[in-house]
Amino acid sequence: MTDVATPTLGQKLSAEALGTFVLVFFGCGTALASGGDYVATALAFGLTVLTMAYAVGHISGGHFNPAVSVGAAVSGRMDWKDAGIYSAVQVVSGVGAGLVLFILTKLYDLSDVLGVAHPMANVSTQWDTGVSMDWLGGFLIEMIGTATFVFIILAVTDNRREGSGIPAPIAIGLALALMHFALIGFTGTSVNPARSIGPALFAGWDALQQQWLFILAPLAGAALAGFGYPAIFGYDRDRNLYIPTAAAAAPQQWAGGEPESTWDAPAAEAPPTPSVDPVDPDERA
Repeated sequence: MTDVATPTLGQKLSAEALGTFVLVFFGCGTALASGGDYVATALAFGLTVLTMAYAVGHISGGHFNPAVSVGAAVSGRMDWKDAGIYSAVQVVSGVGAGLVLFILTKLYDLSDVLGVAHPMANVSTQWDTGVSMDWLGGFLIEMIGTATFVFIILAVTDNRREGSGIPAPIAIGLALALMHFALIGFTGTSVNPARSIGPALFAGWDALQQQWLFILAPLAGAALAGFGYPAIFGYDRDRNLYIPTAAAAAPQQWAGGEPESTWDAPAAEAPPTPSVDPVDPDERA
């Protein structure tokens, strides 16, 4: 069997940066271009996750979302240090995507086209737009949405599902689209701090001052899913994920972002040595 090289940390972070940028740029860009159309925006977010998971999920696990990384760490599928690094790169990439979108709104003067002073406010996550809601309502909606989304990710990437059912990226992309169909009218749908922080930095103070909720609520939901899934269904693998052997396996796509290790198997027992009956010297010819 040909050994498959394990991706380096730099390759993993590059994959996460690229995937997060595509998610925020095309998801929020669709909301801008369509004037906030529900169907177009929900499908854009779902399809970007689906396609980028297929594109680079085998490199990094395809999180593109600090909440997913935190959920993976809480559930024991990822080291906390790596989850922190992933999250930082995702947020920076989301800010980069928000900056590019902001520049485009100025180049094409979308404030006049859309009839709003801050076009980026149309794609920022806020709990007091669309419907009358206080912060607690927004918090619960985002927490429940993120918990459901991360729970689905943990379920469809469970090692016990190998070789059965719908491919994980398709299920996860559809799940994210579902979250947007349900939540856009309430909060604009975050379930992803990187998606929220990026556009909010360029959407004005009204949007920016509300972003604490779209950081804390998704992380709380991720923690609930990270604890809840293994508590209900058990762990799909050894809790100690970091004992690689000399022949490391290829990273599993959408399996919580950490390459699967090849576990140290017990050494095979040596075959028994055939016994030879001793020959009595008096019986020799």
